Amino acid sequence: MSEPAILVLADGSIFRGTSIGAAGHTIGEVVFNTSMTGYQEILTDPSYFKQIVTLTYPHIGNTGTNSEDLESNGVYAAGLIIRDLPMIHSNFRANQSLSDYLKDNNVVAIADIDTRRLTRLLRDKGAMAGCIMSGEVDEQKALELALSFGSMAGKDLAREVTAQQSYRWTQGEWVLGKGYAKQQNASFNVVAYDFGVKHNILRMLAERGCKLTVVPAKTSAAEVLALNPDGIFLSNGPGDPEPCDYAISAIQTLLATKKPIFGICLGHQLLGLASGGKTKKMAFGHHGANHPVQDLDTQKVMITSQNHGFEVDEHSLPANVRVTHRSLFDNSVQGIELTDQPAFSFQGHPEASPGPHDVAYLFDKFIDAMKQTKA
Repeated sequence: MSEPAILVLADGSIFRGTSIGAAGHTIGEVVFNTSMTGYQEILTDPSYFKQIVTLTYPHIGNTGTNSEDLESNGVYAAGLIIRDLPMIHSNFRANQSLSDYLKDNNVVAIADIDTRRLTRLLRDKGAMAGCIMSGEVDEQKALELALSFGSMAGKDLAREVTAQQSYRWTQGEWVLGKGYAKQQNASFNVVAYDFGVKHNILRMLAERGCKLTVVPAKTSAAEVLALNPDGIFLSNGPGDPEPCDYAISAIQTLLATKKPIFGICLGHQLLGLASGGKTKKMAFGHHGANHPVQDLDTQKVMITSQNHGFEVDEHSLPANVRVTHRSLFDNSVQGIELTDQPAFSFQGHPEASPGPHDVAYLFDKFIDAMKQTKA
């Protein structure tokens, strides 16, 4: 017996559908993601904390869920919105249906709504707060809850999703039939800031010989330098980068040491801020696994995975910061590099492999920078 569910947006728009997850309600910023696959990675990406994800591809759940395709230790997305949930799932790696996975992880989700109408609304008006309510539904109450969320602007969420204490990471990349590799050799001592880090980023660094120490978001530069790192990694994460003053201050101190620094997603935005630039909120952000980005040095176009609602303001960047990558959707900044030291960053997710390996060379660039610095 299917339970009714509703989605109510802060502008009063109402969508009526069916509950496919936990009973109750959830609130967050409603965004749309154009990926055709990868719903399990999306749900477990800490960058989606406090966001309700609309998947524009109509059929979601075909391949079920498994215990390996996780980007963190749990589900971080505030909720899920889809058009159609297949009656059966089929994949040799699956051990659970999407609906059961959502219920087990207490995720409120809705299906059987017009996601095309919802996506057009978000494109026209921008990402906005919303509430999904399942079971006993109350449209007026749902609207009040949606309005109570406010805006993502000004929200420092990195401190809410970060690790509570430092830890070592030794897991390598996944291989079909073998699972995740165990790190064998480590040549570079790397400290990785956890602002909401995805596990596959850590796997790709470990695979390339990085002895990884993952530290909480508010770790001081002095504590990081006490570990004598060959390089520093700035992770992805949710929310607005500007309120993360603790991170910006630490990065500024670390930049003064001239040690190699590599940032992804929120880490990219924080590097931009620490270098003297500014960030701004986008209308509806970039969320998907099919975004074309051009490397301005090689002129190559890559297919990238994206998940961000803020961007580095190109016009605010100082003279020693150059733009290295640009989105071919809207010309927004996708990569920066300091001209006077080995520090660079990328807005998209090179570890998500939509191309499938178009952007993996950025990890190699970080390794090369540490090799040169050590030499």
